[in-house]
Amino acid sequence: MARSRSSSTVWRYINPAYYLKRPKRLALLFIVFVFATFFFWDRQTLLRDHEEEISKLNEEVIHLRNLLEELKNGGDISIGKKKYSGEGGQAVKNMDSPDNILDAQRRERVKDAMLHAWSSYEKYAWGHDELQPQTKNGVDSFGGLGATLIDSLDTLFIMGLDEQFQRARNPCFIIRPELCCEGREHLITFGERQGKVRPCRLFLARQGKIKKATKGELRCGEARWVANSLDFNKNYDASVFETTIRVVGGLLSTYDLSGDKLFLDKAQDIADRLLPAWNTESGIPYNIINLAHGNPHNPGWTGGDSILADSGTEQLEFIALSQRTGDRKYQQKVENVILELNRTFPDDGLLPIYINPHKGTASYSTITFGAMGDSFYEYLLKVWIQGNRTAAVSHYRKMWETSMKGLESLVRRTTPSSFAYLGEKMGSSVNDKMDELACFAPGMLALGSSGYSPDEAQKFLSLAEELAWTCYNFYQSTPTKLAGENYFFNDGQDMSVGTSWNILRPETVESLFYLWRLTGNKTYQEWGWNIFQAFEKNSRVESGYVGLKDVNTGVKDNMMQSFFLAETLKYLYLLFSPSSVISLDEWVFNTEAHPIKIVTRNDRAVSSGRSGGSEESDRQLRTRKEGRFRVHH
Repeated sequence: MARSRSSSTVWRYINPAYYLKRPKRLALLFIVFVFATFFFWDRQTLLRDHEEEISKLNEEVIHLRNLLEELKNGGDISIGKKKYSGEGGQAVKNMDSPDNILDAQRRERVKDAMLHAWSSYEKYAWGHDELQPQTKNGVDSFGGLGATLIDSLDTLFIMGLDEQFQRARNPCFIIRPELCCEGREHLITFGERQGKVRPCRLFLARQGKIKKATKGELRCGEARWVANSLDFNKNYDASVFETTIRVVGGLLSTYDLSGDKLFLDKAQDIADRLLPAWNTESGIPYNIINLAHGNPHNPGWTGGDSILADSGTEQLEFIALSQRTGDRKYQQKVENVILELNRTFPDDGLLPIYINPHKGTASYSTITFGAMGDSFYEYLLKVWIQGNRTAAVSHYRKMWETSMKGLESLVRRTTPSSFAYLGEKMGSSVNDKMDELACFAPGMLALGSSGYSPDEAQKFLSLAEELAWTCYNFYQSTPTKLAGENYFFNDGQDMSVGTSWNILRPETVESLFYLWRLTGNKTYQEWGWNIFQAFEKNSRVESGYVGLKDVNTGVKDNMMQSFFLAETLKYLYLLFSPSSVISLDEWVFNTEAHPIKIVTRNDRAVSSGRSGGSEESDRQLRTRKEGRFRVHH
C-alpha cells in the first residue's frame, strides 16, 4: 500500500496538470530550466574556447620547437629586431641597418602582392586550376586538380601567411559570392564563429552542390579541401610533366615544410596514377596519361616522340617520394630514364627535344635551353645537389658538366652592346633566338659553379652574370619593362622581341635570386625590384594579376598563371629575405620553385611496397645541416 502511494506521488510531480494548477511552482520550474540551459551552454562555450586555446598553444609549441631545432643546427633566427645565431646563441646582427630595413619593406610589398593574388583566387576561383581575373571566374586548365591552390601552399607557408595556408588545407566551406543578395560578397573564414552571419542570404557550395546555408551548417571542417575535395580520380588526359612539377612537387614541398602527412599521402596517390607512363620499351616515359584509366601516350604533334624536358624532369620529385615513403619504385622509374639517356649521351651533352620512347634514341629536332629542353639540364644538376653531392649521384654531375661544355658552344654575343645569349641549334646551324624560358640558365650556372675548380667556377659564374644582364634587358628593352616570350638577335641591332606576350614568367627573377644568394651583389636585388614594380604597374588588376598580350602596347590578357604564385612571387620574396630562409645548403628547388629537403644519398636497399615513411629518411630530413610552365602554341 505504501509503495502504491509513493508511485502516485512521483506521477503527480511529472504530470503537467499539477503545475498548471500551481503557477508559482511552474515559474520555479521554468527558472530552473533556464538556469540549467545557460549552465550547459556556458560549459559548451568554455569547452570550445578551451579547445581553440589548446590549438593555438600547440601551434606555438611547434613554432618554438622549430626555432630551437634551427638554433641546434647552427642556423639563424630573428626575434623582434635581433638576429640570433645557433653558434653560441648570441645576437650577431642588428636588423635596423638601412639595407635590412629596405629589404623588409620590399619583402612586405611582395607579400602584399601574394595576398592580393591569393585572395582573388580564393574569392573567384576556389578549387579551380587557375583564375581569370578580368572575368572573375575559375578555369580548369589541368583537369580540375586545384593547380593554383597546390602551387601556392609552400609560398603561403614560407611567407608566414598561416591563416591562408590553413584555409587551403582545411577551409570551413566555400560561399558563392555572386549568389549573395544585393550584390554583396561574403566569404566565411576561420575567424568567424558559428552563427555569425551578416544579414545576407548566404549559399554554401559543398561537395559541388549549392544549398542555402543555415546557422546549423556554419561549422569549420565540413569541407576539407586538400583532405576531402582534392580528388585525382578524374577522366582527364594529364601532362605527366606538369602534374609532377606542380602537384607532386607542391605536395612534397608542403610536406617537407609542415610535416603534415596528409600532403605526402596525396603526393603518393597522384604519383601512382602517373607511374604507368614509364612502362615503355626503353623506360623513356610517355608524356600524357589519363588519371582515371591510365592509357599513356604522347601528343600527336610530336609524331609519337616523347619530349626531352617532359621526360627528364621528374627525378627530383620521384626520388624524394621514394625517400619519404620507403617505396623504391618511384625512384627506379625516373632513374632508369637517366641511365638510358646516358648510354648514348653525346660528347657535347646536348640532346634534341624529341626522344623515341621505344628505342630511347634522339630524333632529329631542335637543341635548346628554352622550351621543351630546359629543365632536363636543370635536373641533372639538381639531383646531384638533392643527393648531397655523394658518389651515388656523381653521374648526374658528370652528365651536367658535359652538357655545360655544349652550352658554351651555343653562346653568342650581339653587336654593338655585346649581350651574351644562348642560340638554338638545328643540325650544324645555330639560330640566333633565345626564349625567356632559357633565362633559368644563369641561375643554374651560378648554382653549379661551386662544383668546379676555382678557375672553372669563376668562368661559369662570369658567364652566368653576363646572361643575367641579357635577361634583365629583355625586360628593360620594352615600353612596359616586361619581357616578351622570346628574342631575336641581328648584327648591329642587339635584340628585338619576337613573340611579344608576357605571361608572368619567373625565370629571370629565379636567376637573380640565385646570383644574389651566391654572390651577395645587391645589384641583383635592384633588378628584381624593378621587375616587380613593372608587374605591379602593368599586370595588377582589381581581381588578381594578368599577363600582357603585347609588352609593347600593354594590352592585358585574362589569366593568372599558377606559377606566378608558385615561382615568380616566391623568388621575389626570397630575393629580399635573409639567406637562412630556405637555405640553399638545406633545400633544392624543383623547376616549379617548390623547395625539397636535401637528403644524403647512400642508396642502401629500401624495402619495396611500404606505404609508411622511412624511419631513416625521416631522421635525415630532421637532422640535415647544411619546367617551369610552358605554353605551346
